[in-house]
Amino acid sequence: MQYTFYKYQGTGNDFVMIDNRNNLFPKNDTKLVARLCDRKFGIGADGLILLENDKDVDFRMVYYNSDGNESSMCGNGGRCLVAFAKMLGVIDDETNFIATDGLHYATVNDKGIVSLQMKDVNSVSIYEHYVFMDTGSPHHVEIVEGLDTFDVKKVGSSIRYSGLYGDKGSNVNFVSPAGENTFDVRTYERGVEDETLSCGTGVTAVAIAMKVTGKTNANEVTLNTQGGELKVSFKHEGDRFNDVFLTGPAIFVFKGEIEW
Repeated sequence: MQYTFYKYQGTGNDFVMIDNRNNLFPKNDTKLVARLCDRKFGIGADGLILLENDKDVDFRMVYYNSDGNESSMCGNGGRCLVAFAKMLGVIDDETNFIATDGLHYATVNDKGIVSLQMKDVNSVSIYEHYVFMDTGSPHHVEIVEGLDTFDVKKVGSSIRYSGLYGDKGSNVNFVSPAGENTFDVRTYERGVEDETLSCGTGVTAVAIAMKVTGKTNANEVTLNTQGGELKVSFKHEGDRFNDVFLTGPAIFVFKGEIEW
């Protein structure tokens, strides 16, 4: 069968987008998803996202990691899907949609900047050398020196597969201060099993971690990823973070057709 796909990227975090409102995509075929995401034998992407109908909101987001498995929330993927939905005419400049971690609100402007409301964070675990939380996906956050030359894949993999997080593992973020309320971030993503150029739920976790550990007093933080700049803003009330927004570009790359 021949299908049309669209490629989008958000600060270098890239995705295959498929309009599945007709429900024709074989959603249980993990080998197919992995092949489409393969950078040598397929289209190439960090993940694949289906846009589907939903009776209560504008659309439903179904997200797969590049290993072919359906996964938890992807912040940059969600932002790219909002841009995709606007391109399809499903939405105008704002939307409510459903993802695996619940309801999301987002806005998109004419310059392709998408601001996505993330889930509230009600629990942050602070340890001596790292912070852990769930921002739609689980994230380990650790400050390191020499971030530019740091072996993200090796160290990230060792933490992801360590006894800390069990069989499901965790995404792992390494952070270095880069100025007032600004931090450099590199992320190892489970499911991709490598460093990605950017991770939306990851930078969200980093911003909150920097707040709770006193590395910033701001309620809006700038995060420099390998793929570009993102901003995270929030309201902080006691142990709870709400009105959490991830903001940055979501860019259409190309459109194509593929047979499977």
